[in-house]
Amino acid sequence: MHRVIHANDEKENKHLALLKAPSKQPKTTMLQVRLEEDVRLNLDRYAEFLDASPSYIVSEVLKLLYRKDKAFHAWLAGQHTNKREAISKGESLQLELK
Repeated sequence: MHRVIHANDEKENKHLALLKAPSKQPKTTMLQVRLEEDVRLNLDRYAEFLDASPSYIVSEVLKLLYRKDKAFHAWLAGQHTNKREAISKGESLQLELK
């Protein structure tokens, strides 16, 4: 069975957003960053496009990046293993968010 694609369908598919607007407000924390002016402008535009906040866009982009980056996953698995080994040896673990 073949799907027939009409000209209107192709136009609609070209304008699908990579991120979806937020469905609920998750618990958040404060972070201050410096951005290049053009990056900030596009961040604001994308937020307006999705009818979302710039904070939401940054959070979702970072989540997407974390999911897609296989090297990060490998590195994270090694870091996680090292911390577990330290804890199992009776060492304490303290995390600090900056």
